Amino acid sequence: MGIKGLQGFVTRVCPDACRTVDLKEVAEKHRIDHPDIPPVIVVDAMSCVRHWYTPESWVCGGQWREYLANLEAFIKAFTAAGITLVFYFDGVVEEKKRDEWIKRRWQNYKEIAALFQFVKTHRKQPGRGMFVLPSALPTFTRYALKSLGQKTVCTLKEADFEVAAYGLQHNCIGILGQDSDYLIYNTSPYFSIEKLCLDKLVTVMYCREALCRALGLSLTHLPLFACLLGNDVVPESLLEGFWSKCLATCPPRNKSYNRRTNVLLAVANYISRVPCSYSSLKHLEEMLPLGSDKTLLLRGMESYLLPGQQSPWIPPTAEHLKTFSGVEETAMCQDKEIFQLAKEQHIQSENYVVFNILCNGVIECSNSLEDDRDTEIPGQALIFRPVRQHVYSVLLESGKGGACPSVKEWFVYFGNPLQQPEVIQPVQPPLPGGTPNLKTLWFAKGPEVEKQRYSTFLACFHLQDLMEELQALEAPVAGFCCLLAYLMLQVHSLSLEDLNAFVALVLCLRGKSASQLERLQLMEVDSRAVHLGAVFIRGLTTLLMANSACGFPFRMDDLMPWKVFDGKLFQEKYQRSHRSCSVEELLEGNESLYTPFQNLKSLICKACMAKKRTIQSRPRGRGFVAGAQQREFNPRFQQAHRSSFVPPYHNQMRGFLWRSPQPQGREHRMGHPDRRRRFHLPPRSPR
Repeated sequence: MGIKGLQGFVTRVCPDACRTVDLKEVAEKHRIDHPDIPPVIVVDAMSCVRHWYTPESWVCGGQWREYLANLEAFIKAFTAAGITLVFYFDGVVEEKKRDEWIKRRWQNYKEIAALFQFVKTHRKQPGRGMFVLPSALPTFTRYALKSLGQKTVCTLKEADFEVAAYGLQHNCIGILGQDSDYLIYNTSPYFSIEKLCLDKLVTVMYCREALCRALGLSLTHLPLFACLLGNDVVPESLLEGFWSKCLATCPPRNKSYNRRTNVLLAVANYISRVPCSYSSLKHLEEMLPLGSDKTLLLRGMESYLLPGQQSPWIPPTAEHLKTFSGVEETAMCQDKEIFQLAKEQHIQSENYVVFNILCNGVIECSNSLEDDRDTEIPGQALIFRPVRQHVYSVLLESGKGGACPSVKEWFVYFGNPLQQPEVIQPVQPPLPGGTPNLKTLWFAKGPEVEKQRYSTFLACFHLQDLMEELQALEAPVAGFCCLLAYLMLQVHSLSLEDLNAFVALVLCLRGKSASQLERLQLMEVDSRAVHLGAVFIRGLTTLLMANSACGFPFRMDDLMPWKVFDGKLFQEKYQRSHRSCSVEELLEGNESLYTPFQNLKSLICKACMAKKRTIQSRPRGRGFVAGAQQREFNPRFQQAHRSSFVPPYHNQMRGFLWRSPQPQGREHRMGHPDRRRRFHLPPRSPR
């Protein structure tokens, strides 16, 4: 989070601390000084995703192929200058920062409510001033970067600490991000992602030394300065009285300064007169109203002390010297081999939330673009909870004797006050003979184990009866069908029109480039389609979780949104479908897609019929006209409109996405370029 107001303070009051730098020149100087060490910039990815996501459309669920192209261009700009990038992502929410996490979630909740009100009123996307990150953007960004060949790290602690530590330990030329905490850590230079001009590789460097000169402090003072202004550890609410005392003894330098600026200057003035010692820190702890936790200030100071560093404020026996290895003794998973593999995969961004569950049994999910006034669609947290319960059972091995531990969930959805975590009990997936042993799923090899991985994965979605049909499809389409079938079963308000829209989406998306999707124009935006898009994307993260737990029956790369989803294209298909357009129009006049369209619908309906769920027609809303011109009528597409769709299912995906068995297991996590034999769709007719 950083220190409130510090970034703006530096810009307004300390212009000498804001220096324009050419990163190519910085890299060249590093090569001269250190010829054996390539120039590296460590990137705080979580503070960059907002700046990386530049597609014009953001409310419809994400323009994933455009975003992937943006990331590729970002990487190429640095590679051309000979600069290596290392990307860090938050892998945990530390409990000491839980209150701040909840506070942010409530703020996001209000922003999303205002966003939906705007979309319903104006039937369009609001301006960038109301921008909200597409759901799960940080999650999929880490896999996108990994697929682009970048070193991507998922942290065991808060990301800012690990970023600062990596920069210091590896002599990086800088840290790229937008978090004022990097002004406090004594580490590599801090470069601004917000001010970055990618074409020229020019940005602003915020200089700690210049900031200290402006404040009359030394680098050693900065951690105390941050704590006495309020940060993720020391709440601002405890410091108001202290600030008033500082303001009383330090008259404002400039009448135009706001109160926050005057507070920063007054606190710096106070600290400059305090001797740098542990006894001074103890005196401050006694003076401040820290309540029952008198170590709050010390812990705040420790949070800025990087490995190998010492501080005159902190005794050498303090908590910061403890390492992460101590967590293993208190982990929910006591099998060291499983725990170690989960930890390695977590750090390397190969699995998804599995380590968090095995380590401390706590997971969280931030806000999604969900309409809390739409009572027909439950929150995604509730829709996918049954899957998560099965995943918890697979990981924690319920039913193997003894009590299975529960998992604490911090999931944002309408009706959850977030006052405490929800305690969720694992539930065994419906597999004959029970769930396979976790060591078998993760470490064993051979065709029988591959079959167990796949069937366990499908059982988490109650779709194990479709195993043969799904395995016959290309992996991305199989994952898509698994998710869509589950959604149609769980959310009874989903209609035949919704099914048509999703199936048309995945078929028409094939072969479309990022630039083609960028050119697609929408006349209107439908709020329900916005909601469904967000639910679908969160469903893809649920696929990632189940895939990680079951030993990777799929490559993670096959479950990515850019393979099966595009926000604008889904909006177009949704709105066309709900105004009862012809199948020809829905499939963009491409006759070769007709049979695959019917076959995929039949597959989904087979799953629904097995559970006695009939998909009804419920067209919604007003007409919609897209930029594309109407096409001539083709009798091949003629089909009477039906109130429900329950055709007989035939396992004949002739000419469509057929594939031979794929390698599975640990070595198959992210995968390499696919070498499997496939039959592809016939070429699309020209538009």
